[in-house]
Amino acid sequence: MEYIISNKMKDMKGSAIREIFKHAADPRTISLAGGNPSPETFPSKELAEIANRLLTEEPVMSLQYGVTEGYPKLREAVRDRLLRKEGIGCENDDLIIVSGGQQGIDLTAKVLLNEGDTVIVEEPSFIGALNAFRSYGAHLCGVPMEEDGISIEALEKAISENENVRILYTIPNFQNPSGITMSENKRRAVYDIAKKNNIIIIEDNPYGELSFDGVHIPPVKSFDDGSRVVYCGSFSKILSPGLRLGFCMGPKEIIAKDIIAKQANDVHTPMLTQLMAYEYMTKYDIDKNIARSAKLYAEKCKHMIGCIEKYFPSEVTHTNPRGGLFIWCDMGKGYDASQAVKKCAENKVVFVPGTTFMCDMSKPSSAFRLNYSTVSEEKAEEGIKIIGETLKEIMK
Repeated sequence: MEYIISNKMKDMKGSAIREIFKHAADPRTISLAGGNPSPETFPSKELAEIANRLLTEEPVMSLQYGVTEGYPKLREAVRDRLLRKEGIGCENDDLIIVSGGQQGIDLTAKVLLNEGDTVIVEEPSFIGALNAFRSYGAHLCGVPMEEDGISIEALEKAISENENVRILYTIPNFQNPSGITMSENKRRAVYDIAKKNNIIIIEDNPYGELSFDGVHIPPVKSFDDGSRVVYCGSFSKILSPGLRLGFCMGPKEIIAKDIIAKQANDVHTPMLTQLMAYEYMTKYDIDKNIARSAKLYAEKCKHMIGCIEKYFPSEVTHTNPRGGLFIWCDMGKGYDASQAVKKCAENKVVFVPGTTFMCDMSKPSSAFRLNYSTVSEEKAEEGIKIIGETLKEIMK
């Protein structure tokens, strides 16, 4: 039988990162490809205690249906934390608990986009968001990144040259995949440009609390006096990705439609994991666990950068993240990083080519992304050495 796939899905490609995971399943493989948080950061003992108590003492609430908006006490706790930590949440904002930060992006895209609408994205950008926008028939327009975030000049040019610009998607803190942090001046400029052009901003902040130096830059949402910023966050990097918990704060009118879209998607986020997160937030020290995680990643990042500077050709540039999970490397004009990725995979080292994070995935990219969060320092050095040898062979 011939199956007719819908127009919006027939040209969609699976995540190259997920394909790379097939290689990573080999225990001999050194994976610098994923975006997984380190299992060392999971408060498994505390979560086990919480789950046992909930299933023993409150089994009905834990295992029954819940409301689409999310467990009310968790919503309140998240709102309080966002106000205290980020200074966001005004009278016209509402909040929904979603099944991971990815769902917040997807629901908001579904609510706001018509086929053919333009979404402005940082380039490179997060593959999960790019695919969400693609799935709704959006036209993607990439704006290059600079050392302190998106190019403001190129952003204004992109808006002037494209029709029906509906959404600007940004990851201001420790961006995935580049690791770049947007300056406060640029955050204010991005908001002003969006306001002037009547564009909704989706601000994605899954890594923001994993700062190495403790420096806090106000989120774009904190400048929002016109109710145009939808702020997406996640428990995946600060608690556990397997809980599949995220949250989405934005204008009430948008969140109300997100709620309806979620009802058609998965009805509600699992009650057990919501209750577990609430219990952990209110009865344990989540800030201490986050600080411990950030310290671990800072050490891993510093070690990997040291290895890069030791083993990579001097022509290869790299970012210096101030937090998060990723380093972005670039071989320079004229090279295709996919060639290096393929050769290294044959030698049991995997990482992600830059083309994966671009609007046009068919064009070669000289860049690639490295992850340092899960690999040991010993394996990181071994992997970087193999990559370095491969790069020297290709670039000589």
